[in-house]
Amino acid sequence: QVHLVESGGGLVQAGGSLRLSCAASGGTFRSYGVGWFRQAPGKEREFVAAISWSGGGTLYADSAKGRFTISRDNAKNTVYLQMNSLKPEDTAVYYCARGATNWGSIKDEYAYWGQGTQVTVSS
Repeated sequence: QVHLVESGGGLVQAGGSLRLSCAASGGTFRSYGVGWFRQAPGKEREFVAAISWSGGGTLYADSAKGRFTISRDNAKNTVYLQMNSLKPEDTAVYYCARGATNWGSIKDEYAYWGQGTQVTVSS
């Protein structure tokens, strides 16, 4: 069973930066793609970014392009999401997830989820 733990969230002013981490334990992590999703109050969980097992492939939501960077360190079983130029609309709980057999922008492609970390961007 894969256990994912997100960290790095917090309160930041608009224009600031945060780096989220997703640490995995148990099961197999480094052979699978990993995605980041977010959910704001009253809204559906939405895709943010994803990375292939090797790190050679990445995918971003339009809202994240040019501001967020996903990366991974398989030696540490950790995936990161560097978020720059944060906006109030980025406020949400951010979740990481490990892919099932595929990886992409669809929630159903992911088999294991963390509990999330809160990101709040003040204006």
